[in-house]
Amino acid sequence: MVNVIRGDVDNKPVSSSRLAEYFEKRPDIDGSLYLGYPIIGTSQGGYQIDAILLSREHGVVIFNIIEGNNTSIDNIEESQDESVTKVQSKLLQHKTLIERRKLMVEINAVTFAPALSNTLNNISEDYPIITNESNLEKYLKSCKWEHNQYFESLSSVIQVITSIRKRRQRSYVQRENSRGAKLQKLEDSIANLDNNQSAAVLETVEGVQRIRGLAGSGKTIVLALKVAYLQAKHPDWNIAVTFNTRSLKNQFKHFINTFSIEHTSEEPDWEKIKIIHAWGNPSTEGIYYELCKKHNIEFRDLGAARNLTNVSGQEFDKVCEEALDKIHSFEQYYDAILVDEAQDFSKHFLQLCYKILKQPKRLVYAYDELQSLSNKTMESPEEIFGKDTYGNPYVQLKNRSGKPKQDIILEKCYRNSRPLLTSAHALGFGIYRNEGLIQMFDDAGLWRDIGYELEEGKLEDGKPVKLSRTSNTSPMFLESHSSIDDLIIFKSFNNNREQNEWLVKEIEKNIREDELKYDDIMIIHSNPFTTKDAVGTSRALLFEKKINSNLAGVTNSRDEFFSEEAVTFTGIYRAKGNEAAMIYVINAHECFSGTELSRKRNILFTAMTRSKAWLRVLGYGEDMRGLVKEFEEVRKRNFVLQFTYPTEEERRRMNVINRDMSPKEHERRIQNQRKLKDIIEDLEKGVMQKEDLPPELIEKLKNQLFEND
Repeated sequence: MVNVIRGDVDNKPVSSSRLAEYFEKRPDIDGSLYLGYPIIGTSQGGYQIDAILLSREHGVVIFNIIEGNNTSIDNIEESQDESVTKVQSKLLQHKTLIERRKLMVEINAVTFAPALSNTLNNISEDYPIITNESNLEKYLKSCKWEHNQYFESLSSVIQVITSIRKRRQRSYVQRENSRGAKLQKLEDSIANLDNNQSAAVLETVEGVQRIRGLAGSGKTIVLALKVAYLQAKHPDWNIAVTFNTRSLKNQFKHFINTFSIEHTSEEPDWEKIKIIHAWGNPSTEGIYYELCKKHNIEFRDLGAARNLTNVSGQEFDKVCEEALDKIHSFEQYYDAILVDEAQDFSKHFLQLCYKILKQPKRLVYAYDELQSLSNKTMESPEEIFGKDTYGNPYVQLKNRSGKPKQDIILEKCYRNSRPLLTSAHALGFGIYRNEGLIQMFDDAGLWRDIGYELEEGKLEDGKPVKLSRTSNTSPMFLESHSSIDDLIIFKSFNNNREQNEWLVKEIEKNIREDELKYDDIMIIHSNPFTTKDAVGTSRALLFEKKINSNLAGVTNSRDEFFSEEAVTFTGIYRAKGNEAAMIYVINAHECFSGTELSRKRNILFTAMTRSKAWLRVLGYGEDMRGLVKEFEEVRKRNFVLQFTYPTEEERRRMNVINRDMSPKEHERRIQNQRKLKDIIEDLEKGVMQKEDLPPELIEKLKNQLFEND
């Protein structure tokens, strides 16, 4: 079938829609139709193709589209020649499409003018003009491609994904079966955007667009491609891309720069594109800081924001909420805002972004709810953006046939293998935890949305269910390069010294023997508040072996993450948004039990899903043995998730028990537990009699403890 990607075809909506409708009815053609794409960089700037079909049967078919009944066709030949020349010059730059100086791709061009008289139909070999579907069908039959083994490479070139892969060449690899060699093959396998990714890049709505995707589904690359495409199409637009993790800035800059050069042969206009942190401060641009300056309201940094809330992690939420209350008339100075990591923000930040956008409010936000490192959950668009005076939602994310998609789900994971991702979900939710589940989606249908298949049972409250991932949503090449026992290792030690010695020995082997590069390795510490002190010993041991290391954001720039000359140690907050081939999660036992368990398990999930090849989860003591046991259970079940879906009441209780707490709340809880323990001990020892306690206090305590039982 033909996947239709609806980019913006300048001033040709009717004819382009008719072309799209035709191909949507052709299940016999295997390929994609791009409208308003590609944009090809030339010495004069970007040259846009009206539409292009890539198919295994027909190769490349370029469509020059005429809108309306304008019968002036004087430039047909020149337009077709120019389109073919531009596409051909682009393809000739890629040796993967060339054999003995010959381009192995058939390039055809046709003018599609459905509003012109049928008498103008001309399906000659040289400069065909087509006005109806029957003649289009005849024309396609004349387009044959004998070398369709080049189809994947062709798609990769048109999608400009090849420009990402160039920087990861591993010419130094000597051994055929080393980790470095396996990694090269793995990276080469991730060649093309899938249908949903392509839609997320090119399809832009007038209004709000939501992109939901798993870790590793390509959200950051998709947003970078989208920024480059939007600027190539609309060079006068002011565009902002914003995020929570500072180390994403250089990633975005690299990708946007690379893709812009592909589209226009020029670097992006950085006066028009801002890669900007969400918060900001006087020395760093930020959406919130910029908004405060423009509207002349007090800017609050983290220290000042702590005075607005007792709940740790909600400081930025509160300053955004305050800004919404203080500003009654918003300046509108962006044409489009793209938000990455939206799960880290409250609705108040998204509302601020919406307020400072010019009509028609082009806001794109991408998120993965399980990567939230607090108990934030993404609210519905109606809850975020509200309703008008008639009670209708301002934003309704509903995909309409024939229109650009407003709600896009990236269900395929191109980073984590099926065993790794399923294990991360099992531990993140506590699927096989002896004490029961820790958290669960309120919307059971989300399991299907993120690529799981129902094997048994029902996705309904209180019903048993069995879920698994398929090769369609978790490609097999992500796990076939190594055995299961090498893909994932959970290892428990007796103490921290043993853990550090094993870690250092393995990293040394990765570099000296496995042919991995320094920036292929990331070591993530499980507790973000103690990372600096906790990684000191292992960094010192590596230094003794002449292996350099960085502590991200501490020993290098806060805006940089990886180095080609040092392995990277990091806490979880800086790890988010980054990936590496070999991931070591250390002191993982700190995520097993205790208070704020949802946050701890989300940390573990996020850390595990940074891996695009191999994962090592390390810790020591009884809690680590508990984590190992949970992993062994999901492994024993061949990486499927089997549990009873919790009821609404059970989910509510999970949220209460495992919630985040401020330092004050945490201290108060400990004090109350101590007091209650002292009372019970005094009652048991006879130091206090139950009659010494006020009857009304005993009654209230009984009611509180047993009211839901």
